[in-house]
Amino acid sequence: MSTLSDLVSRHADLGPADVEWLHLLVGDWQLISDLAFADLVLWLPTRSGDFVAVAQARPSTGATVHYDDIVGSSAPEGQRPQLERALAEVRIQRSREPRWFGTYAVREEAVPVVHGGRPIAVVARQTNLGGARTPSRLELNYVESADDLVAMISRGEFPTPNAPTGPRRGAPRVGDGLIRLNSEGEVLYASPNALSCFHRFGVLGSLVGRSLAEVTTELLEESSAMDESLPLVVMGRAPWRTDVEARGVCLSLRAVPLTEQGQRIGAVLLCRDVSELRRRERELITKDATIREIHHRVKNNLQTVAALLRLQSRRMTSEEGRAALGEAMRRVTTIAQVHETLSQTLDETVDFDTLVDRSLRLAADVASAGASVRTVRTGTFGMVPAEDATALALVLTELVTNAVEHGFAGGRTGTVEITAERSGTHLRAIVADDGVGLPPEGGAPGPGAGLGTQIVGTLVRNELRGRIDWSARESGGTQVVLDVDLRERKPT
Repeated sequence: MSTLSDLVSRHADLGPADVEWLHLLVGDWQLISDLAFADLVLWLPTRSGDFVAVAQARPSTGATVHYDDIVGSSAPEGQRPQLERALAEVRIQRSREPRWFGTYAVREEAVPVVHGGRPIAVVARQTNLGGARTPSRLELNYVESADDLVAMISRGEFPTPNAPTGPRRGAPRVGDGLIRLNSEGEVLYASPNALSCFHRFGVLGSLVGRSLAEVTTELLEESSAMDESLPLVVMGRAPWRTDVEARGVCLSLRAVPLTEQGQRIGAVLLCRDVSELRRRERELITKDATIREIHHRVKNNLQTVAALLRLQSRRMTSEEGRAALGEAMRRVTTIAQVHETLSQTLDETVDFDTLVDRSLRLAADVASAGASVRTVRTGTFGMVPAEDATALALVLTELVTNAVEHGFAGGRTGTVEITAERSGTHLRAIVADDGVGLPPEGGAPGPGAGLGTQIVGTLVRNELRGRIDWSARESGGTQVVLDVDLRERKPT
């Protein structure tokens, strides 16, 4: 299905500011659809004089009119005159008689979308009258609020450009709780769900006739932190969203100011009890901080182990023993680097490219013993799950160290190239050098190979569930190909 921007560029000649205005409207018009118990369809006048539907919204509070998506279709003949009048006269057009859609009647209204003082599109408000009955007080207040917002669309006062929704979870919806305020911030009406929210918050009795700002302020604890936007939201003066918390209850509040010719005449306030959501968020934050602290402490402990191994190696008289402790120290340092990376992230994944660039360069420098050996990485490893990161880092470090020690013995110079090929969870890593190559007998190292090669084989088979192949390069040197299937990333 084409996006709103695609449809606009295909059928009309609107500037970027007008297109952005339509995006703002569509991003916020579900509120109006729910308040009006009506479907909303955004009709765009085309270059050919027709109208094309570029967006639609269905109410979550009532029966829909359009069971199928009509985005991309042209306006029906019976509706087109009303759309044209709304666009030409720049005022709301209401049908005197309902229009029949099969077995049910629909009340229609055409609202010009005004931006910059001129109409750029038309919103059709269509209400399914199939279940018509005497409206309740709540429904009357819903519809009156919708009427105010629709009138603002026709005057170019809605949507509000400076109305940030923010990244907060638990955004209040119409059914969660609605409060109507007058221009002074006093409550004209509070829905039953809104009353329940504020009763849980500690409010006693009815809200009608009371200043919502005063009611809320009385319940706030002096020691609790307060969002600076709270007074503007509870008085309906700013189109923002905020949280207010006291006595273990957290309410999410969103204000939608109502204006007429630029003058504020009241506001619609949506509220939702998000206490449980905020509690879970705090638990997750605490859990993340604990996990990061654990990784940090493990890293510190491993660095202490590496330092002890370094001290012990200095006391060894045997050259072989000193070399063995040096290799153990290098392996412990590699594991510590993985935990250091994990301690700096929110999820259990590692940016492996950064880790590889740091650890493999260090491994090559240590193993080359003063010779000039370069390490070059091509391709990308991407994000690697923590369960695989340690084993993969150890394997690559051992392969690079082995390539430098055996391929460039005697002070030879050369290059070790690490190539990464990532496709989903499958990873192919190639470690190639231009050194002396494999021994004359060729083939992969056997059971009698060195400790490093044995560690690589064990980790690849048991931890990474992959396979590894050694081969000679035609141009000279050795190539090791590692194929592994990484674990799926766990959802955060």
